[in-house]
Order: sequence, then C-alpha cells, then structure tokens
Amino acid sequence: MPAVSLWSREDGVLGAVAPLGLAAAAGTALVVDLDQHGPRYPGRTTLASLVSEGPTRRHLSPERRGVAVLGNGGIATADAEEVVRALVEGWPNVVLRLASSIDPPLRALKVMPLVPGGLFDEPRGPVVYQASSWRVQPPQRSIVLPRPARRTVGALLAGQTPLPRDRWVRAWRTVWNQPWT
Repeated sequence: MPAVSLWSREDGVLGAVAPLGLAAAAGTALVVDLDQHGPRYPGRTTLASLVSEGPTRRHLSPERRGVAVLGNGGIATADAEEVVRALVEGWPNVVLRLASSIDPPLRALKVMPLVPGGLFDEPRGPVVYQASSWRVQPPQRSIVLPRPARRTVGALLAGQTPLPRDRWVRAWRTVWNQPWT
C-alpha cells in the first residue's frame, strides 16, 4: 500500500490542493490530514472522530473507486498513529498531508512553488515543483507540474472530481512511480 507524506510550506492553497491532486492521480486513494490546524475539507468524518469512535470496516478500505478525504478535526498526529497505520494498511494509496509548521521528514514529498529570486531554501529529499506564471528554470531532473486550471482547483476544493483528462492531475501520476512512494 503506497503512502506518500506531502508537505508544502510556502503556499497555503497549494498545501491544501496538492494532496487532493496527488490522490486523484492515483484513481483510488485516501487523503488524511495530519495538520490539526489544517483546512476544513468537506465531509462529516474526521481523523479525530475515527480516533474517538474507532474506525469501522468501511473506513479502513475503499467502498468504490475514487478519492476520499479525511479532515483532521483537531487531533495531534501522535494521538492518531494507530488509526493512521490501519488506514495505510487498508487503502491502496494514501496521501498524508503534513502541517506546514513542522520540519518535514527527509522522505516526505515537498511541494514547492517555482518562483524567481531564490527566496526559498532548496529542500532536502524528494521535491515536486508547481509551475507559476514566471519562466523559471527548474533544477535538473525535477518533476514540474503544469499550472492547474481554475476549474480543477475549484472542483478539488469543493470535494468534486476534476475532468478525467485534466493535465494537472495527470502530471501527478509520475509521483506514484517514484521511489519515495
């Protein structure tokens, strides 16, 4: 069961939508928000409620093809470890959204905006760059995502599936074939 921890420090919208794009690219995946101050993703069930009430069998594996999102609900990662492990074991693909306020683990996938000026330190470990409106040369052999369409971002943040041939979501597919998954 591939699981990818994903972290983005510089861009709040990118940090909220990138895990959804990565999950959509997998076809069937679960996004688990490990940031207790993270976005309020649509849905009634949260990681905190699963820890509190205990997960049922329907939580521990997909009922159908598609993306499921588990918002945090205000629980610390350390308090949810057992439930997160069970989710990773049961789902074919899992995206763990990390808090931007932490120092990410070396193996976590960092999502960075591709902007001019060298404003941000080059992160260690795996990185995916999000193209912007500036023409900036990315580091060699890096994965660069095309700019997403507004409708794609809007659909993902509203809990909807983007168009099947969406180029931004398709670009995320290469991440699932990398050694860090």
